[in-house]
Amino acid sequence: MKKILLLFFIIIAFNASSQSLIGGDNILKTNLSADAINNYNLTYEKSINHFISLSINYKSMPLSKLPLQALAKKFIDNPAIDFDNFKIGNSTITFEGRFYLGLSKMSGFYIGPYIRYGNYDLSVPTSYTYTPDKIFPTEIVKPITAVATLDGTIRTQSYGAHVGMQFQLLTKLVLDISFIGGHYGTSSGKLEFSPPGGFPRPAREALKQVLDNTKANPFKLKSTVEANKAIIDTEGPWAGLRGLGIGLGLRF
Repeated sequence: MKKILLLFFIIIAFNASSQSLIGGDNILKTNLSADAINNYNLTYEKSINHFISLSINYKSMPLSKLPLQALAKKFIDNPAIDFDNFKIGNSTITFEGRFYLGLSKMSGFYIGPYIRYGNYDLSVPTSYTYTPDKIFPTEIVKPITAVATLDGTIRTQSYGAHVGMQFQLLTKLVLDISFIGGHYGTSSGKLEFSPPGGFPRPAREALKQVLDNTKANPFKLKSTVEANKAIIDTEGPWAGLRGLGIGLGLRF
């Protein structure tokens, strides 16, 4: 992704060399704050008139270890979940309209309402312990601890707004500083696990109990454990905050 972003900037810079030094109705940029945490992104912004622009942003983070584990443990209440190996990734598309208060196009203080569609990939290792059924009445059986890694995607749709300032630097260079913002919407998704050999009855019952005991308010979780598959369906509200973001782009 880093190489793709670099290629875009090289192409735009080459194209811009034959144009006037300052101006243009288009900006191609990336949020450096997000890139620093492997949340790679690219935004195209188009001026509509002196005070309004429209933009589209694509962002992608590969599946990686869960950040802020301490906070996640407070939010998701289940000691059977292995948070050290809990993984999360995402891809989002954001459509934004900006209203600028500056004297130049796409410059100065702005208010940016937006709508965001997201896919959040999860990999959640969950341990459970069961005692196999006896084959013979006098047989001694020991409890077995197994791990079910539930994989799936949560899809979200949310609406929000943020405020910031955009500046023209040097010739074609643009600095975009987003101060604060947030969004709210809905989410739904499904996580699944299929063991190679299926679930014996005691294993199904034990895993079902562990999954039913998982609390993640305000999300609603519904678990189903069949002979060959375990499923968690989830739905609920979706909210997020946008902190300080520093973007750098080329205007053409």
